[in-house]
Amino acid sequence: MGEDGARVGGSERSTESTRKRVLRIVAVQAATVSAATHLLWAWPRLADPADPRPYLFVLAAVFTAVVAAGTLRADEYRRLYALGAGTLAAYLVGYVAWHGGTTVAALSTDPLAIVGKAAEVVGAVAFVALYRLAPPTSVVVGRSGGGSNGGESADGGSEAN
Repeated sequence: MGEDGARVGGSERSTESTRKRVLRIVAVQAATVSAATHLLWAWPRLADPADPRPYLFVLAAVFTAVVAAGTLRADEYRRLYALGAGTLAAYLVGYVAWHGGTTVAALSTDPLAIVGKAAEVVGAVAFVALYRLAPPTSVVVGRSGGGSNGGESADGGSEAN
């Protein structure tokens, strides 16, 4: 019975780990698609110095790519997930604010915007889900060996990574 209980616990941990891994992949891919759509929109318009949007879009794309890379390479930090969700949500809100009452019409005539906004919705949802599944930052720092919290780590905590 104890062995079965341990196996069930391991299976539940494995399922949660798989879920987190899939959500991370989805969040990173959605953020990358969002960054690519921002670059694809901005690149041909960079020659017009009167319009600041292309330059802001390039900066936004670089920032989004950095968040995606951080999500892929870093440990599971809630602050990073909040940053990813907030960034993608800000792009959605910015699009609606820029177009105002003609948002639906503007979206329906621009395939690149459709792809970008769909990726931003999917990415924001994935980042929020990752945020909800991630432990508090203090637990992650303690688990990585940086903290002296004693036995706070639930999974052994004696790893020297």
